[in-house]
Amino acid sequence: MSRVHKAIAKLKELLRMKVFQALLFILLGLISYFVMFDNVKPEKINVSLLTPSDKTIRAPQTVVDKEKTEQDKQEAAKDVEDVFTLKKEYAQNRVDLISSIFDSVKEVKEELETKQVDNEESQIDGPPSKKVSEGIPAHVTLAKQKLTGDVTKELSDSVFSALLKADDENFVMARDLTLTAIHNVMSTKIPAREVEPAKNRVEEQLKASSLPGEIKQASIELARFAIIQNEFYDSQKSEEKVQAAVESVEPVKILQGEVIVEEGQLVDRDIYRQLKLAGFLEEQTSYLPFIGLGLLILLTMSGLYYYFQLINENTDKKQSQILLFSFVYLLALLIMKTVSLFQRAEYIDMVYFFPAAFAAMLIKVLLNERLAIAITIVLASYGTIIFNDGSASNLHIAAGLYILLSGTAGIILLYTKNYRTKILQAGLLLSVLNFLLILALLFIMDVRSLKIEFIFYIISSLVSGLSSSILTMGVLPFFETGFGILTTVRLIELSNPNHPLLRRILTEAPGTYHHSIMVANLAESACESIGANGLLARVGCYYHDIGKTKRPQFFIENQMNIENPHDRLDPEISKDIIIAHVSDGVESLRKYRMPEEIVSIAREHHGTTLLKYFYHKAAQQGEDVREAEFRYPGPKPQTKETAVISIADSVEAAVRSMGNPTSDKIDELIKSIIVERLQDGQFNECDITMKELDMVNKSLSETLKGIFHNRIEYPDFKKTK
Repeated sequence: MSRVHKAIAKLKELLRMKVFQALLFILLGLISYFVMFDNVKPEKINVSLLTPSDKTIRAPQTVVDKEKTEQDKQEAAKDVEDVFTLKKEYAQNRVDLISSIFDSVKEVKEELETKQVDNEESQIDGPPSKKVSEGIPAHVTLAKQKLTGDVTKELSDSVFSALLKADDENFVMARDLTLTAIHNVMSTKIPAREVEPAKNRVEEQLKASSLPGEIKQASIELARFAIIQNEFYDSQKSEEKVQAAVESVEPVKILQGEVIVEEGQLVDRDIYRQLKLAGFLEEQTSYLPFIGLGLLILLTMSGLYYYFQLINENTDKKQSQILLFSFVYLLALLIMKTVSLFQRAEYIDMVYFFPAAFAAMLIKVLLNERLAIAITIVLASYGTIIFNDGSASNLHIAAGLYILLSGTAGIILLYTKNYRTKILQAGLLLSVLNFLLILALLFIMDVRSLKIEFIFYIISSLVSGLSSSILTMGVLPFFETGFGILTTVRLIELSNPNHPLLRRILTEAPGTYHHSIMVANLAESACESIGANGLLARVGCYYHDIGKTKRPQFFIENQMNIENPHDRLDPEISKDIIIAHVSDGVESLRKYRMPEEIVSIAREHHGTTLLKYFYHKAAQQGEDVREAEFRYPGPKPQTKETAVISIADSVEAAVRSMGNPTSDKIDELIKSIIVERLQDGQFNECDITMKELDMVNKSLSETLKGIFHNRIEYPDFKKTK
């Protein structure tokens, strides 16, 4: 074990320089890259056109099939029907046209009638004039002249002749019926192919009328002439409709994880095209996955390095944290890679067997929650890559979620670090949560599982949860011993009365032992009142006076029924003996490889305080003494725990020396000791505040009042014969 300590010490010495810290994280990144290199290496397959596939191939990522998408767009464009627009104004135009023909004929008739009346009046005594009907051909020509050539060219003379011959009643009836029939038919859609049927419809309507023969035929001819096409092809709207249909076509995608070809299925041209599209047939290897992996590792390692640079700890402790974190990370990465090698299991994804909370729980016990969360995030990110075998892509998102959530649950469940059984209890609870987490992921992915698969899920959740706690408890002592880390578990082991040093205090300096127990009770409650580590304070108190075992009779608590040897010694010699118990204690603790925190408490609990008794004794003897010579060498308390212990140590000794301690005397005594330490500058090097000192004052007062409470004085009964 000494070799391990030496190696770790050398590494710590190197890590004092930031360049070696950076090199360490670069090394961790290179190892991580090497571990995950195979997991991102693009898969190459051997398939040939029109031959059966030797394996089932799934799409590694979602890609758009542009060729198939274009075919679907062309099909959608073909299915779009042409858009035709109804010209509603055509109906009124044709009605107005036929109405103008009737009006022209009516004007001719009126002109002819006027001329006939004039002729009759001028030739009353002469021969009779000709009637209108007798000059019809000339009148038809006159009516045509009032219309355009396009109209007269399409209509026969018989139409105008019939209208000119008709009497007023039939003329008006013919006009109304013709215009109504034209309006009715032209109000409906009449495409080019429906023009003749529309003419027939208007003819049928007029045939059913009660008009006389010639006028009816004239009306029919006029109506058929009026019916024309009123629905026309709209190129703009048709193009817009085609464009909308094309745009509505969803891109054809080969989805990630979609089976392109089943094992034994013939690779036809379409499948071969899809394989090529998915990148399986590319001759050149894509380097993008390797670049992406490098970027991911660079980001995570840079983040960790930056975090450790921000930690406000002393240099030695920071180097220990960096080394310990690195070892735990490498161990977890090795376990993860080993478990992933069995990924070919038939029934279950092997990520669920991985002890996902192991690293998080171990880092929480050894270091702190922040680093535990950090290592959980890093391992979850890498887990998506390491466990991607059998996944459709290079990232197994479910694996990453499982590691992240299971690790976080382990951190939360390990709410106390007091006993190893708590770690095991956390593992049992974690097993249940792991199973529920697996079910949640399976249900979200809509995976249909068989009964045997559920059995494997139960087994895997138990293995993952229990192995996390078992591994944590198993490797914890090695890290504690190798790095000299003081954990709660280690503190509890050191508090065992059977520890060799505690047995030595009890047997060689029983007064010091009981004094240490009393100080431990005072310091623990006081530390807990200000949020400091009460257990560390208690265990530190057990060992803070271990140096007194070298010369126990020179300390007043051990002078039972013996003369005080200091009465025969010079104050300088007595001072040296008393002060020496600090260095003697540090030496003994280092000999037994006690944690540095315990050693620091033994070295700092007196700070640089003055040995008042021997200083005043030397001054009374008339000697020229310097106050600095009668002070402890220090250093002053560096932590809150040591500061509280120094107060509790003085308070316990002072109260024990009081003849009749009362509540007021105890309060005054505690306050005076704290004020004296403040004025002496003993707390200048630790971060304890005035508010916390006031809380320490109250805690010590309550504890001491409970110990030295008033008791009933029992009467002394004399025995009688």
